[in-house]
Amino acid sequence: MQPTQVSQSNRATAVEPAIQPIAPWRVASVHAEPERQLRVTFVDGTTGTVDLRKLLNAPHIQGTIFEPLRDPAIFAQVRVAMGAVQWTNGADLAPDAMYDAIKLHGCWIVE
Repeated sequence: MQPTQVSQSNRATAVEPAIQPIAPWRVASVHAEPERQLRVTFVDGTTGTVDLRKLLNAPHIQGTIFEPLRDPAIFAQVRVAMGAVQWTNGADLAPDAMYDAIKLHGCWIVE
């Protein structure tokens, strides 16, 4: 039996042109703001604020994936992953609910 050869390159990252999400509720960019808030921009140009203060101050997140986000250094590690807001620990937010609230009110308050 011959050994199996494993490819060292990831060809998915070489797709040309790069795959771009087109659903309007997909997040294009995110920036951590002071006071546990995010500034988000969606692919259709809609921008707004996500306020996570109530969620992160709530006792019911103790022991959940959101608890580490109480640390400002971890909160600042927010990024866009496949059109959604995500942190390095795996916590993420629903981009469609975020989009709907921001479209209506300019802000999404997560509780």
